[in-house]
Amino acid sequence: KDGMHGLKCSLLGVITVTITIAAVLLYDKVIERSFSLGTAAMDNVIPLLRNTIPPLTSKKHKGQDGRIGIIGGYMSVCYLLVILPVFQGADLSHVFCTKDAAPVIKSYSPELIVHPVLDSPNAVEEIEKWLPRLHSLVVGPGLGREDMLLKNAKEIIERSKLRGIPIIIDADGLWLVAKEPSVIQGYQRGILTPNFMEFTRLYEAMHHEPLDSTDHKRSAQQLAIAMGHLTLVLKGEEDIITDGKNMLTCSQEGSGRRCGGQGDLLSGSLGVFAHWAFSSPPDATKGMNPSLVAAFGATSLTRQCNRQAFHKHSRSTTTSDMIQEISSAFKKLFES
Repeated sequence: KDGMHGLKCSLLGVITVTITIAAVLLYDKVIERSFSLGTAAMDNVIPLLRNTIPPLTSKKHKGQDGRIGIIGGYMSVCYLLVILPVFQGADLSHVFCTKDAAPVIKSYSPELIVHPVLDSPNAVEEIEKWLPRLHSLVVGPGLGREDMLLKNAKEIIERSKLRGIPIIIDADGLWLVAKEPSVIQGYQRGILTPNFMEFTRLYEAMHHEPLDSTDHKRSAQQLAIAMGHLTLVLKGEEDIITDGKNMLTCSQEGSGRRCGGQGDLLSGSLGVFAHWAFSSPPDATKGMNPSLVAAFGATSLTRQCNRQAFHKHSRSTTTSDMIQEISSAFKKLFES
């Protein structure tokens, strides 16, 4: 009996070690496969992006190519964020902001539709009326961290999820997610766009341990998995895009000029690309997650705008200069 028991224990040990090794090898294989997508992303993903971009035609009605909603607060941030979708080809931008921000934002451009309701007592109900008309939602830039604004933003996210609206979360919206991950966790049309500091906060909130900063790609994949396989865009020297299953890296040349507001342009652009990708026929993205395709488009366009603006303005480049490059950058990347 003792001999038989020892044999069983030995076999159990061998099986356990074998399973463990197999799991590690499988995980590494997923990482390897995911990373390989980044090496030829421009050649592989740009054609998919072109499949999702709606053609310009006089037969469409206003709003058909995109009605983008922005939940934000501060004046200049909101302007940069909401004007980019219009420049990129969306038809309408709705910004839901605080009362004091509305007059300034509205004065920037007649294309902007401004709703000064974000700090009103019935903000959620007022904004919910517009959700059926919106194709995507960007939450966070210029939002601030006041409890009331964060509470309103949380409720708006919840109600947008019920309608299947793509939701891009950035800036102060990521602060909300770090505090309450369940607000977006597992939502397959959710996209997070953190910089490294925001990423670190999110990672440590989900894993309850310090971030290992030596392998950003692996850490990004781990966070995407922990968040329920929603898409994550880690901004940096190269932009890392992953849903935990596959990964793209955008290394499109930009510039060394890191002026404020570029992240807001990325969020606004992603709002448009997400609508186009999710509303396209299933075969347009050839089975690739539409969120990944949309995120690659937004990161590529932002970097191209930065590059072109820098060539003209060098050290004095501002984000407003980048906006003026959208048309030519878009044409160069997706229409040439």
